[in-house]
Amino acid sequence: MISKEEVKHIADLARLELTGEETDKMQKDLANILGYIEKLGELNVENVEPTFRPVAAQNVWREDEQQKQNPQVIETMLSQMPAKEGNMLKVREIFE
Repeated sequence: MISKEEVKHIADLARLELTGEETDKMQKDLANILGYIEKLGELNVENVEPTFRPVAAQNVWREDEQQKQNPQVIETMLSQMPAKEGNMLKVREIFE
């Protein structure tokens, strides 16, 4: 069982303000979660191979390549931009 003081400490760490009712509910919920974790600890997993993902996955990398673009399309797009520098769109700074 988890104590109310532990629940309040966890709430403080998470920057949560809990009412008395919320503290009681959180205490019950956390006790249920910890009880479930204890049940999982009772499982026999000796012959189970550890996995990091349920589905095999691998990164897909591609080489950076410049794509050939129609110069007329680029010129049309740039002509519609509010601000440009050379052949690039100019945007305002978002970081100081």
